[in-house]
Amino acid sequence: MSKTNAAEIARQLLDGIASGRFPVGTLLPTEFELCEQFNASRYTIRAVLQELQDQGLVSRRKNVGTRVEASSPQARFRPTLASVDDLVQFGVEHSRHVQSVGTVKVKGDLAREIGCAEGTPLLRISSIRLEEGRADAPMAWTDIYIDPAYTDVGEMVRKSTELVSALIESRYGRQIAEIEQDVRASTLTDERVGKGLRLERGAAVLRISRRYLDATGEAFEFSVTVHRADSFSLSMRLKRSTR
Repeated sequence: MSKTNAAEIARQLLDGIASGRFPVGTLLPTEFELCEQFNASRYTIRAVLQELQDQGLVSRRKNVGTRVEASSPQARFRPTLASVDDLVQFGVEHSRHVQSVGTVKVKGDLAREIGCAEGTPLLRISSIRLEEGRADAPMAWTDIYIDPAYTDVGEMVRKSTELVSALIESRYGRQIAEIEQDVRASTLTDERVGKGLRLERGAAVLRISRRYLDATGEAFEFSVTVHRADSFSLSMRLKRSTR
């Protein structure tokens, strides 16, 4: 059988989704199965699935597969940085060095931002991200706040390279469904962070706060990451999906 090109593979999968052969909520065949079916390379199949994802037709998740989300393309503008997996990629590509783990009482602006009562005790995990192999190049400081009931996660994070959210998921089955993110320019005020990032108080930084929500919409993790101004950039393209 001759190799089928990407456009033809995409057309056949689109027809299958539109006709109901692959109903919404079901999984498409695996990458391996599609490679065999169309006598195509894994690179070609992944490019086709990415195109379907860009159109809002499917979602892809590691160890789960490619799930059909809609029967027709969604006409909308959307950034290429579109999934939870994309968003946490920074955490995979840079080494984490835990600085401290302990319970703190959250107050003031931080309590309001997290959405908890003044003085609420939360477990705080503080860490520095470094460029791989560059102990002299701190990129970011992150404070993660979780329920003190997850104390064992605080211990696990010292011995694991997995993200805190992944540890919570594997230990307690609580999975990220959505992340709310706020990115803004700021100035450094926390001496802990300044010491870790080798910055003076008042230095320009980029502050990213994230609320991690489960399928019920309840937040179970909150993080504040401070980046050196010279270590972070955000680039994206907006694509329009046509019906």
